[in-house]
Amino acid sequence: MKNQPVEQAVRIPIGKIELEGELIIPEEAKGIVLFAHGSGSSRFSPRNQFVARFLREKLLGTLLIDLLTAEEESIDQITREIRFDIELLAARLLGITHWLLKEASTKTLRIGYFGSSTGAAAALIAAAKMGKAVSAVVSRGGRPDLATHFLSQVQAPTLLIVGGADSVVIELNQEAYDMLPGVKKLDIVPGATHLFEETGALEQVADLAGKWFLKYLT
Repeated sequence: MKNQPVEQAVRIPIGKIELEGELIIPEEAKGIVLFAHGSGSSRFSPRNQFVARFLREKLLGTLLIDLLTAEEESIDQITREIRFDIELLAARLLGITHWLLKEASTKTLRIGYFGSSTGAAAALIAAAKMGKAVSAVVSRGGRPDLATHFLSQVQAPTLLIVGGADSVVIELNQEAYDMLPGVKKLDIVPGATHLFEETGALEQVADLAGKWFLKYLT
């Protein structure tokens, strides 16, 4: 079947650990989007899985990967500390990005980051450190305030998506938007709360993200 995606379970070595992920690349893929999950979430997040399916329909590859090991996840469920170690999460995104740049099936594809909540902060830090190797960033309900010291270094075109009913996060994203130096946009989804659980809200997120990635990854 034309454009049947190639699915692959991956284990990516980062230092002394390995991170588990799901790499799916449509035939004739136009780019690859690496997902950075938010607080306490994983590659099985139904919201990110929904967005990933939408992006693959647009011929964009996706890599959904756990940024914590199973052991770390178990510890974090109790302490809730590791999920806010943004520098650690960013370092792991960097390692995964370097893997994408070398992997045969992805090395020719432009890379984008899709970050949610605290994962968006990690994505922005990683994008700042990767420079032009990252071609686009989308933040969904993100906490860019946790990446404040790196925002001025982000070169990738960045889209910030926030729910219209998520007033505190709107303010945080507006402040981050003002600090970003390059191509940028702030989109507010009317009536949506932080998790975009309202009818049609996540569809709007996927549509906005898809258009952004298609513009800058292809």
